[in-house]
Amino acid sequence: MFRCRIPQAVSVLLACMCMIFAYEDDIDVNYGDTYYNEISDAETPEPTASPAPCNRDVTKWDKMFLMLENSQMRENMLLQYADDIIKVEMGSLRAEMLRFVAQYGGSCGVAVETTGRRMAMQLESRLKDALDRIRAIDPTSVASGNSVGNSNRLESMMQQLLSAARTQATRLTKLETSCLRSPGAGIAMTTEAEEKVTAQKVALVGVLTALEQTKVELGEVLRSLGQRYLPAGCEMALLNPMRSTQIYTSVRPESPLSVSSFTVCMWVKPTAVSNKTVLFSYGNRRNPYEIQLLLGQTSALFTIGGEAHLVEARGVVNGGKSEWIHLCGAWASDQGLASLWAGGKKVASTPGVAEGHVLPDGGSLLLGQERNGCCTSTAPSGNIVEGYDSKLAFAGKMTGVNMWDRVLSEDEISQLALREGKGCEQRGNLVAWGVTEMMPHGGAQFIN
Repeated sequence: MFRCRIPQAVSVLLACMCMIFAYEDDIDVNYGDTYYNEISDAETPEPTASPAPCNRDVTKWDKMFLMLENSQMRENMLLQYADDIIKVEMGSLRAEMLRFVAQYGGSCGVAVETTGRRMAMQLESRLKDALDRIRAIDPTSVASGNSVGNSNRLESMMQQLLSAARTQATRLTKLETSCLRSPGAGIAMTTEAEEKVTAQKVALVGVLTALEQTKVELGEVLRSLGQRYLPAGCEMALLNPMRSTQIYTSVRPESPLSVSSFTVCMWVKPTAVSNKTVLFSYGNRRNPYEIQLLLGQTSALFTIGGEAHLVEARGVVNGGKSEWIHLCGAWASDQGLASLWAGGKKVASTPGVAEGHVLPDGGSLLLGQERNGCCTSTAPSGNIVEGYDSKLAFAGKMTGVNMWDRVLSEDEISQLALREGKGCEQRGNLVAWGVTEMMPHGGAQFIN
């Protein structure tokens, strides 16, 4: 059996050798420079006779071996090509991922850090501006009527600071949520970036807390300023330091008060209010109640021609709080319409009040007291002196007292009642604040 296979093996070997010689390519070698081992023409050996080519026919077994060899070579080539493709593509993908991470991996952290730094700079600038404005408040300019505007500007600025801080906090929270909490973010921030965001958020919360505390303190300062200084651009006020039978102010009108219509307005700031506190009164011995503008515990009252003709508005006065109040009383004889105004708004109106009545001339006009002939006292000289009732006396401040011989319009009264306005510049033709002669008695005095 083995002997039978020997001729076949020999034939296959010969066939392979023939194929090698048949497919051997001629290679042209071109040498440039002369080399030391070059063989000269003299040493060239004579050519020997080449063996005759093999002309043996290829059997089917030879063809099969050739086909197998070729298929294996192709398989190896395909595997090598596939391996090269995978390596190259994976390397390229890795490079792209590294570039992407380098470009976008820290974007959220950078954005948060930039936003926090910008917020800190803005808040620091606005706080510095607020502190400069607070330090710039001059008591002299405040007393001259500019305090209200400065106070309101400071309060408005603090409101803007708080609003800006809340807005920045909201923006930072949204940015943190989108960068750190979003499931589709794709790239997680580093621990260092998260710590920076947390620190900035804590700092911002601290700023908000400080601003809230500053707002409370500034509100107290503003309330104190509002209580100390005068409204409506007024430059002076009349002070009644306490209730007393001797503390009041008498007024000499510019013209006789024999009129059939009028409007009287004033700013008052009572320190204490009883059931009946007299602000403005005009009368004579026959009728001391011709005109009365009064305060109760929580109400304002206005009378013409006597106590029976009463106009009352409740809830106008806060008895437990000392603050400036603007009051006006208006009356016209032809229809007997009497109206009471508080803070620039009509709070009460009554028709048929002293209809057809005309105020008598020659009476006494007083601020902070009424002449009702209730009380008498003996002076050191022994003379009998008519006195006043201390329970009716006004204690506190008043300013902007004016009286017209007509009924003012709603717009005119509203302008007079503007706290930040210039109501004191609009003076009446019967009583003009700062022009008409007013004589304080007892402890009453004018203050700036």
